[in-house]
Amino acid sequence: MNVLFYLAAAIILFYISSKYYARYISKVLGEDPTNPTPAVTKNDGRDYVPTKRYVVFAHHFSAIAGAGPIIGPTMAVLYGFIPAWLWLVFGAIFIGAVHDFTALFVSIKEGGKSLAEVARKTLGQTGFNLFIAFTIMMLLLVTSSFLNATAISLTSLWPLSKLGLAQGETLLHTVTKDGIIYGRIGGIASTSVIIITLSSPFLGYLIFKKGINTILSYILAFFICVVSVIVGIILPVSIQPEEWMVIISVYVLIAAGTPVWFILQPRDFINVQILYGGIILMVVSLLSVGFRGVSISVPDFNLAEGAKSLGFIWPMMFITIACGAISGFHSLVAGGTTCKQLSNESDARKIGYNAMLLESVLAVCVLLAIGVGLSYVDYKSIVWPSDPGVKSNPILGFSLAAGHLFNNGLGIPVSLGTVFGILLVEGFVITTLDAAVRLNRYLFEELWDILFKKPPKFIKQYWVNAGLSVIFMWLLGYSNAFSVLWPIFGTANQLLAALALMAVSSWLLLKGKKYFFALYPAIFMIVTTITSLCILFTDYIRTSNYILMVVDILLLLLSLGVLALVVKTFVKPLKGDKAKLEENIPEPV
Repeated sequence: MNVLFYLAAAIILFYISSKYYARYISKVLGEDPTNPTPAVTKNDGRDYVPTKRYVVFAHHFSAIAGAGPIIGPTMAVLYGFIPAWLWLVFGAIFIGAVHDFTALFVSIKEGGKSLAEVARKTLGQTGFNLFIAFTIMMLLLVTSSFLNATAISLTSLWPLSKLGLAQGETLLHTVTKDGIIYGRIGGIASTSVIIITLSSPFLGYLIFKKGINTILSYILAFFICVVSVIVGIILPVSIQPEEWMVIISVYVLIAAGTPVWFILQPRDFINVQILYGGIILMVVSLLSVGFRGVSISVPDFNLAEGAKSLGFIWPMMFITIACGAISGFHSLVAGGTTCKQLSNESDARKIGYNAMLLESVLAVCVLLAIGVGLSYVDYKSIVWPSDPGVKSNPILGFSLAAGHLFNNGLGIPVSLGTVFGILLVEGFVITTLDAAVRLNRYLFEELWDILFKKPPKFIKQYWVNAGLSVIFMWLLGYSNAFSVLWPIFGTANQLLAALALMAVSSWLLLKGKKYFFALYPAIFMIVTTITSLCILFTDYIRTSNYILMVVDILLLLLSLGVLALVVKTFVKPLKGDKAKLEENIPEPV
């Protein structure tokens, strides 16, 4: 079918859900824009900082988007285009956006606390302890997966012949291997990432300390992006994947302890210009090829081949697309950094719900780009290589598809379009690493309060807790291939989303509010992810991957523990234990 149908249908459904369903949920939650937010009442200039909505949206969107809505759909389209499209659209509307909005709103109402802290009120101290342990493990899987993917993609090479170029017809620097000329696609992205990172403190100073106006801040961010690409074309950085892992690990260790306005917010603001531009380019290119009658070349249904590489479509497709439809990581961003920056309570809906829908638009565009921009043979050779010595590189697969889409739709050279495609991902992978390590730093600090009555001062230092996060991230990323890490990360990510929705449901129950819109999605996701953990465990036994086997068991035990507490919370009111229920109702914030 023509690409325009799938693109238009997704956008229309997202608009309707934002206009009606999100507003219905906000009424149930009791949204009141006159209530002061934690950013206002606890303003400390470091973590709690009242910030303009467009800056917070940029931070939140770039932090949650990362590589997830690109990598997941790129891998899962192996099952066929239609199953992946249906899950992205309806999963986002009824599960993902609800999850993001409610998690952000509840965190605000609880004074800027994480959902683990919310679980302490709704599920007791045991629920809090389980949430902390589970979330730390999930974040380690997030960071190790993205660290691995980043290192591989920043060193990407691709034959010039497959870009439709001869050696003298490209802006790319080249290298010859086995008589084949390759373009250094990843080198340009490497230089761009370095320049954007080094420029972030300067832009942060101008925006947050000098208060430059909105238009000028956008112009400066756009200028930095353009300059970074130009310099990357002239001076591409060539570093080995293992070296990139070390460099990125050191960077996020430093970034995790700086004020949010210094690196995190301005870097997100610069990177989001690339993401906004990429979404616009993809939409315009898809419109262009769609009006010319171009159809999707990926099979509509390809369940047998998908099952061969990934496993049965349920539950594996629902955890392979770990972002774009629903992602537990989003609740960590919402309850970790975003809730501490909102200056108005109504911004929770406008940022939480709508940012998830925009991420889903990006994911749908990725599906369509793969469908019209890359041959199925090339897609499989890059994303699902048959040679065990070749590493899966879904970021390169998407980037090449985007390059061909931009060329067919707008006449942009394939090489330049491919570079832009890889840049579209790279900045946000590192942005996600920034946010995730900072969040893990917070969680380790809370963990010590659980384990010790009086924690030693040194283990409360940011560099200790950020250092632990970085060391474990590097060890997992270095010792496991990306294609091995992604399924366990996706499962843990979706499982965290289920547990977050359960915590929200419990909070709504104890507040005497309707909770079905959070509880029903939670039930579906908990069944899906626990089934996935059981399947993955058998795979780890077969391949003797003892590290991930242990991780799998721990995730399963932690999730079952939280699930038992949630069931107990909901059973009490059904038994008519009203006195106990009232006793557990949190004090108004």
